[in-house]
Amino acid sequence: MAAPPARSLPPAYSLIATDLDGSLLRGDDTVSDRSLAALALVARAGAQHLVVTGRPAPRVRPLLDDLGCTGLAVCGQGAQVYDAGADRLLWSVTLDRELAETAIGKIEGEVGQVYAAVDQDGVHGLTLIEPGYLMPHPTLPAVRVDRRDDLWCEPISKVLLRHHTLSDDELAATARAVVGSLATVTMSGPGTVELQPCGITKATGLALAARHLGLSARQALAFGDMPNDIPMFDWAARGVAMANAHPELRAVADEITLSNEDDGIAVVLERLFATD
Repeated sequence: MAAPPARSLPPAYSLIATDLDGSLLRGDDTVSDRSLAALALVARAGAQHLVVTGRPAPRVRPLLDDLGCTGLAVCGQGAQVYDAGADRLLWSVTLDRELAETAIGKIEGEVGQVYAAVDQDGVHGLTLIEPGYLMPHPTLPAVRVDRRDDLWCEPISKVLLRHHTLSDDELAATARAVVGSLATVTMSGPGTVELQPCGITKATGLALAARHLGLSARQALAFGDMPNDIPMFDWAARGVAMANAHPELRAVADEITLSNEDDGIAVVLERLFATD
């Protein structure tokens, strides 16, 4: 009697959540061939790859095209769940503009002048920057406005803040101390301290997207490099920090891989999904 055909085992993780800047992306905003090949292994195994990023949907769309992603992506630090194939937001939450102004005023009361930018809500939203604000990613498109009041002309998903002398850690710590329930404070990269709607994190957006896909936290493997990835690591079954990660994220990671420049995500995915 012939033996029954062997059944393939399900992947150890059915949901792979990757941050972009400092994690999947190299410094020149590209994804290496090795990383693309590793993501192809994930797809062949039947697992889902979700980009989970602080970038708003309009700034993510070209990268998703390069990755061949036509499904969901979590954008804007969790404030947006974007359907790339349909080019629409399945879900979004905005930051109240009056609360944002109040929060900035409280921060400036402690540290003096800060410089602000905003990401507008929607799939065609702009990034607006006030005088004095320097874009941490000079390749990302932004529109300079004449004065701060012009930042609030349309609904926004978040505010980005910079200070000319304080470090990111110092600015973020002060903001958390004084903002309270007005907004959630995150630090997502060099020169990127952000205010987003209270209670919104990468984890809330990822959980919503996972639910839409019929997946759960216990099936999730997450990769990241900055403190804004901590909620995502707390939510997922396993969190892997890049070698270039911020110490706060490294402290809570289950594993440290190589840097984004050295294909750290690919190294882990190859180990988990490659077949002989």
